Formats: sequence, C-alpha cells, structure tokens
Amino acid sequence: MRRLLKIVGALATATLLSTAPLKADTTVYSAGDSTSGTYMDYMKTVYARAGNPEVIQIPLTSFDKNFDLNALAAESWSQSKDGLTWTFKLRAGLVWSDGVPLTAGDYIFAMQRAATTGYDFAWYWGYAGGIKNWDDVTKGKADVSTLGISAPDDHTIVVTTSAPKPYLPGVVSLWYPVPKHVWDKVGDEWAANVDTLVASGPYMVQSWEKSNNSMTLVKNPTYTGPWPASVDKLVIDPSLGAPEVGLPAFMAGEADFSYLNAGQIPFVEKQFPGQITKNAVFATSYISFDLKSAPFDNVNVRKALQYAVNRDELTSTVLKDLAIPGKSLLPPGYPGYNEHITSQAVYDPEKAKKFMADAGYPGGKGFPTIEIWYRDQGGYNGAITAPMLQYLQQQWKDTLGITMNLKVMPTKDWMDGLLNHKNNLFLSPYEYDYIDPSNFYGIFFNGGRHDYHNPAYDALVSKADANPTWDEREKLYEQAEQVLIDDAVIIPVVHPITNAVVSKNLTGDGTTPNKLGFTPLRQLALYFYTHISKK
Repeated sequence: MRRLLKIVGALATATLLSTAPLKADTTVYSAGDSTSGTYMDYMKTVYARAGNPEVIQIPLTSFDKNFDLNALAAESWSQSKDGLTWTFKLRAGLVWSDGVPLTAGDYIFAMQRAATTGYDFAWYWGYAGGIKNWDDVTKGKADVSTLGISAPDDHTIVVTTSAPKPYLPGVVSLWYPVPKHVWDKVGDEWAANVDTLVASGPYMVQSWEKSNNSMTLVKNPTYTGPWPASVDKLVIDPSLGAPEVGLPAFMAGEADFSYLNAGQIPFVEKQFPGQITKNAVFATSYISFDLKSAPFDNVNVRKALQYAVNRDELTSTVLKDLAIPGKSLLPPGYPGYNEHITSQAVYDPEKAKKFMADAGYPGGKGFPTIEIWYRDQGGYNGAITAPMLQYLQQQWKDTLGITMNLKVMPTKDWMDGLLNHKNNLFLSPYEYDYIDPSNFYGIFFNGGRHDYHNPAYDALVSKADANPTWDEREKLYEQAEQVLIDDAVIIPVVHPITNAVVSKNLTGDGTTPNKLGFTPLRQLALYFYTHISKK
C-alpha cells in the first residue's frame, strides 16, 4: 500500500498517518508559489515564472539551510589573481532527463538569451554578478559575443567581471541551464509543455494543470548530482499556500504542514504544543524618505523620527510572533550583521523631541501633515504592514506631536512613487536576492533604489565589494552602514518572521532548526525538497 505524505504551505499534520515503515512510494503534497506564469524557466522570467523551476534544474551552486554555500553543478571554482576572472568546473556525468549530456554550453546559452530578450531579472547579473559588458549588451549597445562569459570546453565556464566580485560563487546560485538542444527545436515553448520540459535537477515534471499551475514532480532517474530527490513524488498546488486553506487541511488530516496567520497562532499553540516552527526571513521593513524634499531634507527631522520608534514594544505586542526588532539594515544571522550597529537603534523620546525642536518644530508645531505610502501585498509583509504603521502613526503623534496619514497602493504605483519622487515618506520592505552584504548595501549605492548620493558611502561600499578578505570587507560595510545611520537615511523597523505548524511525523534535515534556531521551510526550495522525509 502506498504511503502518502501531504504537505501544505510547505509541509505538515499530526494525525495523518501511522508510523509504519516507510514504503517505496512516498508522495508529498505541497503548496507552490501563487503564480500564473506560462514558462517554468527561471532564466526566462523570475517574477512571472510558473511553478518551481529551481527544483527541476541544477544551479552552479546553492545554499543549504544554514545559508552555507554548496557546490552543485560546479564541483569547483577558482579566481584569478587580479580578481576579475572566475573559472567554474562542472561535474562529470551530469545529463538532462532525456539522456542528453548537460554541458557548459547550456549555461552559457541561458545567460546569453537572458541578456538579449528583456529578462526581468537582468539587473541582478549586472550589479550582483558584475559580468563584463552585461549592461551594454542588455541595452543593445554591444553584441552578445562580447559578454564576459565563455565555455572553452563542455565542463568549463569562465566568467569575467568588470570589477572584482569575491562573492560571485554565491551569486551564481541563481544561474540555471537551458537545454539548447531542445530550445533549438521549439524555442521558449520548451518550458511551457510537459513533453518538452526536460530537467537537469533532482525532480522532473510528470503532469501540469495549467488552470492553476499545480503540477506533479517525480524523481529524475538520470540525475547524478548532489542533493538527490528525497521523496518519490511532489504534488505542488498553489491553492494550498494560504493559511486559511492550509490549517483546515491540517486539522482534517489532509496535510502535514501549514503556514499560519496571526489569528491562528494562539489556537495552534494550544492544540499542537511544540509543533510551531519559526523562520526569520532575511528581510527588513524600513522607513525611507525623499531626502531632497521638505521636511525630510532636514537631518534633524529624520533623526527625530529615528529615536521615536520603540521597536521592542512594537514587536512584543502589536506584531507578536510576526516580526523581531529591526535595528540595522541587515537581519540577524545575515553575513555582516553587526551588534555595534544594532546597539545604536534605541528608543529615546527625549532625544527625539530635542531633534524635532532643533529642526524648528518644537512639540510638532508647524510640522506639515505627512503621508506614508505603502504597497498592497500578501504574505508576511501583508500581515505586518498595516498594524505596524498604525502603531508608528500613534507613537509619532504622542512623542513628536506630528500627524502621519496612511496610503496603500498597488506595488507598481508604489515603486513609481518611490523612484520618481511623488511622495516624501515610504515604508520600504526589502528581501535578499543573494546572501552577501553587498545585496543590501547596494540599494543605496550611487543613487540605487533611494536616490541617495554620498561619496563617502559609495567609496566604502565599492572598496568592500571588491575586497577578497572577509574580515576587511565586514569592517568596511560596518563603516558604510554607520554613514547611513549618521545621515538618518532610513529607519529600520522590523525583520519579519513566518510561522508554520508541522507534523511530528515529518522529519529530515529540511525540517530541523538551523544554526540560528529557525527552520527555513521552503525558503530554500531545492534544499528543502531534497532533505525531507517521514517517520
């Protein structure tokens, strides 16, 4: 008899199955990302992709649950003495699910196509990857042949960067291959149909329901790389992702895992004690300003707001179990996280009042009514945003005597307002794209996301980005963040947390806490789906 392991939101139920020996055929039911994309191809589209292409294709490298880098398709790499050239050696014996050998050319083709077809993640390879001539090629100013990538043979990839990128091996964790031998026959449609969707990773697609992008994945029998598939079958259904659907399924014995919303947590704590896991997302929600517009062109105003934020009270009451205090740009556990930096983020209402008076607005007199813009979104941001801003609204009123109104808008309009200076105050959430401090500090570099221009900051970040010695890089990034603090460029407020209820029968390294004490369920999909099992 087949044994079913059902997973919702990302895993879970205490009452689903007995603890009989594991049978040969294990099926996992899991929630997928709520996408309506057409192509299951990460190298064609990231933001509009279908399903979980990162589970069926093998990247050059990947991160485990402790966010340590692992060699996957690339078994080794080396950097030239000048820091500008990287050589990645592919593992021998890697093949596509149709039996055709996987070669370096498949990775080169994937990147060349991305650079010339309006890829929606192109910025990543220009800024994070720093690939030579990337920007000129994507803008049509240079031929794709000038791109700083090449494959001298089937097992070697050479990357040339415009500046030293000591963290490039982590950046290429998002570099997936595209099967050129299939693409040459059917074009981009290779990733839109089951019969042409060949896989290079641990799982392959068996069936695909296009109406809601639910799909069934099975073990890829030709896969020989690290992290092989840990279960026989994955049934991924985006409709199971919402806690409102997941928890009832868990309670009915139809799921082994479900994410939880704030209202569900107290109930689950009583009904399933010890079965809630927490994941500290590498993300920061912060207040940002139009630094060129009154009243926030005045650093004393910004510092007044900075000292008037009681993060500890906010997260222990209003956002209990949903966030932890955000006292720096970097989240706890993220490379470069610095306790000296966090020690400066204190709540001091008297200092706040003094800075507001020094700015010319004693007790808030004469201060204009302001409006903070935030974006309408779901997930963990949707759960924390409104109550967080309502708390700040009241706190700034009580402490500083100022009035802040709230305005929610679609993400597209919010981003347009931020980039084009249509308002002077924003709540700005940001989640990491790759695991290195340069990812967060880059959003303020040379204008970046917030039109912040400070030569001292830019020089420190540039020097840190290129430095091959971690200890030296870390010190430089600390100095760079100190510049942000001194200028009061932003006000970090919280780092979000997600909560999930997990079956006692669900095991495997993918379900156990990492070195930070958190369980990053499905945040690292490839690692998670290859490191789960059932008692």
